[in-house]
Amino acid sequence: MQNENKQLVILGAAESGVGAALLGKQQGWDVFVSDGGTIKEQYRQTLQDAGIEYEEGKHDVQRILGAACLVKSPGISEKTEIMKKVRAANILVCSEIELGYRYKGSSKIIAITGSNGKSTTTKLTFHLLKEAGYDVAMVGNIGVSFAKQIAEQPHEWYVIEISSFQLDDIHQFKPDIAVLLNITPDHLDRYDYNFEKYVASKFRITENQDSNDHLVLNKDDKAIQNYLHNHTTNARTIYFTMDEHEELTEGAFVKKEQLHILYGDEQLDVSIHDLAIKGKHNQYNSMAAGISARVAGIRKIKIRESFETFEGLDHRLEFAGTVKGVDFINDSKATNVNSVWFALESMNKPVILILGGQDKGNDYTEIAALVEEKVKAIVCLGVDNTPIHKAFEGLVPVMIDTMSAKEAVTTAFECSERGDVVLLSPGCASFDLFKNYEDRGNQFKEAVKEL
Repeated sequence: MQNENKQLVILGAAESGVGAALLGKQQGWDVFVSDGGTIKEQYRQTLQDAGIEYEEGKHDVQRILGAACLVKSPGISEKTEIMKKVRAANILVCSEIELGYRYKGSSKIIAITGSNGKSTTTKLTFHLLKEAGYDVAMVGNIGVSFAKQIAEQPHEWYVIEISSFQLDDIHQFKPDIAVLLNITPDHLDRYDYNFEKYVASKFRITENQDSNDHLVLNKDDKAIQNYLHNHTTNARTIYFTMDEHEELTEGAFVKKEQLHILYGDEQLDVSIHDLAIKGKHNQYNSMAAGISARVAGIRKIKIRESFETFEGLDHRLEFAGTVKGVDFINDSKATNVNSVWFALESMNKPVILILGGQDKGNDYTEIAALVEEKVKAIVCLGVDNTPIHKAFEGLVPVMIDTMSAKEAVTTAFECSERGDVVLLSPGCASFDLFKNYEDRGNQFKEAVKEL
């Protein structure tokens, strides 16, 4: 990134944008931050304290187009007027993880992406490394931005949760270990409703890897396997699978309720009942994290111990209480249909399902069989629940519309009887009625307490 023009423009002043601004300033760039909306007070204060010039509520087009490099926050669409002008001017556009990569020094990266399970796998992988005594930080979509961590407190290892949006603007970014958990239709509005474009975006995680790097892949995922029929990777590929007939010589598989991880000349065996996090989807997450930890050099006994002590994520199949024999589960982080599939698959009691929100073009057919088998009532929580009614009419005897977390919880409780479970697993974004999925989950938990 050596260039006589040292103008670094950051579009968007949230976690990733402010992190990029701090790192850019530290590395001698002339930094300017532009946010078309209102900057949150905490981020405004950070920019002021660092002496970084910024604007909000507008874009100084002339100043922006003078950039040698522009870091775009992942939430900003290519369809915005400012991005059309930036692209027309042929300015180098980088994601914040690309900027971080260029200044990371000799530190190592485990990068994790996928449509579902990213946050849990990232947190579990971080837990495995930390418990083994590694100098490690957890960054990216989960907490602190990668760039900010490098600027303020560098580490020898980074476990990064990465979205497809962040991968869209990489150039040199190259993880030592890349993990691709699964690919199911999500965020298709950003990819012109073209699933192949979304798949290709996810696979960018490996495009700069070489034979010294590792790519950890889900062998059971159709989209991953279809892509690999026509594309290659230079990385050393390691698979994980739930197929009991797939006894891998290297990788991970589950057989007879035992999770097996093979790497090098060693095999690690763990009973699935000893894993702190339950459900089939968490067996996938545990295999991916376990392989990554073995590749990173962590001993088998340490991994086994850490599997047992790991605490899962808030808002991801989080137990929210029992009222008169009815369990309440908060899975507010389930913002796509595939997440709902995993949640339903792990339920072994009759379910009252709270579903709905801001629909991203969901295809509910993939959960239809599970809904018919396990769900006795659907409580819709959203402004427009038409797609849900269309999808499940005739499959579920009871469907009721609600407009608040409290109303949804009360209605679900009224539909339930002792031995049932009320599951909030919306399968949709939360922005029609809530600030974000955390707000939705917190309001759900609060409503359960008030029953």
